[in-house]
Amino acid sequence: MSSVVMFLLGVIVVVLGIAVSVGVHEFGHLLAAKAFGIKVTKYFIGFGPTIWSHRWGETEYGLKWIPLGGFCSIAGMYPSANEPASRASTDADPASDPTSDAPAAERRGVATAVAANALDMGEPELAPGEEHRAFYRAPIWQRLCVMLGGIMGNVLLTIVFFSASMMGIGVAELTPQLSSVSQCVLPETSSQTTCTDDDALSPGAEAGLQPGDTILSIDGTAISSWDEVTAAFQDSAGVALDLVIERDGEQLSVTVSPIATLRYVYAEDGSVQTDADGTALTHTVGFVGVSPSTEFVPQSFGTVLSTTWDYAGQVAAAVVTLPEKVVGVVESMLTDEERSTDSPLSVVGVGRVAGEVASSSALSFEAKAATVLSLLGALNLSLAMFNVIPLLPLDGGHAAGAIWEGIRRGWARMRRRPDPGPFDASRLLPVTTVVTVLLLVMGGVLILSDVFDPISLFG
Repeated sequence: MSSVVMFLLGVIVVVLGIAVSVGVHEFGHLLAAKAFGIKVTKYFIGFGPTIWSHRWGETEYGLKWIPLGGFCSIAGMYPSANEPASRASTDADPASDPTSDAPAAERRGVATAVAANALDMGEPELAPGEEHRAFYRAPIWQRLCVMLGGIMGNVLLTIVFFSASMMGIGVAELTPQLSSVSQCVLPETSSQTTCTDDDALSPGAEAGLQPGDTILSIDGTAISSWDEVTAAFQDSAGVALDLVIERDGEQLSVTVSPIATLRYVYAEDGSVQTDADGTALTHTVGFVGVSPSTEFVPQSFGTVLSTTWDYAGQVAAAVVTLPEKVVGVVESMLTDEERSTDSPLSVVGVGRVAGEVASSSALSFEAKAATVLSLLGALNLSLAMFNVIPLLPLDGGHAAGAIWEGIRRGWARMRRRPDPGPFDASRLLPVTTVVTVLLLVMGGVLILSDVFDPISLFG
């Protein structure tokens, strides 16, 4: 299969994965809302023209042409501008309900009333007698469950994708079985990339090591991992080592003498360490000239959960620094500065990465599948963590509004004051508008950067 077809296949898989992720997110809202009797009129995956829709009960379900979004229309997200606040929520305390029967719009002021009415134009209508099914009338804990339902849906989907990758396929680990044997020794700092007849044989080639050999022991010490092999070779420059290897089911003894060669000093993240002047640091280590094979080792469910937790912390830190990183993306796009490999990606960038992985000839099928599944898991966790941000129109903003309402009402009860009624999130319309514009701008910048200054995994 051609690399172009594989690239497109990788992109298609990610697009479908995004559609599933959005669908699960919105389904989390839908499921929680219906469980509490809150009216939901529409549940759609995608945006743009409608491909298909069908009404079951009071809810219309459907698909739209562009599978990169979705929505769940929940009735009464904002308090009605024509309803007294004293009757606006089941959290209100009837015994302490002191508010007048004046319309809510009159108490909010003209500006906020206009904003609320503008929002209400897009709200699903409630039939007479269904007022109690409005979102804002539900108890605060139920509203929190509805808003967090989408986030939890993505967290669960993250665990599903990570489990499929780490438990179903496994995590790539280097093994003591040799995949290749270098014919000569080339210092890592050298520009030479191929061996010539004048180059001396590598210690591995001179000892007769072959691809497929498995190193069982070094100087009598049993070997169980490639890290042990690397440590033994690097610490033994100029020292003869007795190896026991397995080849075609037979055990053989060979002697190899690592030679001293220059190698870069690497940090834990895999980057080359440099000194204060920016010069790459090197050190002299023993070199044999052999490379390990890769084996996919299935992991436990506990490892999946710990990986999810660790990655959630990384995503949370990335969300905090997102504006700064977007500025860095703009700078790299407008200058000759190389774009950082840890810069944020848009859906276009995620698709490109998946396409590169799928079309790479350097990766096995297992490696490609595990990488794409992990990518989809990371995407879901990023979507979940991003929605936690306590700003409208994100889920975290609605949840924060419900929490603030609970604090106001609790404070009023403690002071034996009148119930202040539901918190009207429409008052935050200017903030919502600013946040929405910023999100659109950042999304647009990332899309442009992923098109004109993309991150490449394989150079």
